[in-house]
Amino acid sequence: MAKLLEVYKCDLCGNIVEVFHGGAGELVCCGEAMKYQEEKTADGSQEKHVPFVEKIDGGFKVRIGEGAEHPMTAEHYIEWIEIIADNKVYRQNLKPGEKPEAVFMIDAEKVVAREYCNIHGHWKN
Repeated sequence: MAKLLEVYKCDLCGNIVEVFHGGAGELVCCGEAMKYQEEKTADGSQEKHVPFVEKIDGGFKVRIGEGAEHPMTAEHYIEWIEIIADNKVYRQNLKPGEKPEAVFMIDAEKVVAREYCNIHGHWKN
């Protein structure tokens, strides 16, 4: 049973979906069940993945990699950064070569930041 805002990936074709409305059915792609992408919250490797949120004037800046930036090569990069605030999702898609960061000009008291690395999966702060 998929739940609101969960992320799933097809191991065969690479499709990734985020659930906007949970239901009782199983998410299937290419004839197989999609795999739930657990939100990891603690870095263990040299590359840093946990989103770092900074309150800025008028919004929030989210960086991936505190101190040393996450790689953004064609082989290894952050696909997107999103912030969840007041039951709304704001997302910035990224491409190799761009900085692993995003700015969200929103007014909120509490936010949760998430990101997806093409190699190491789904992360949140």
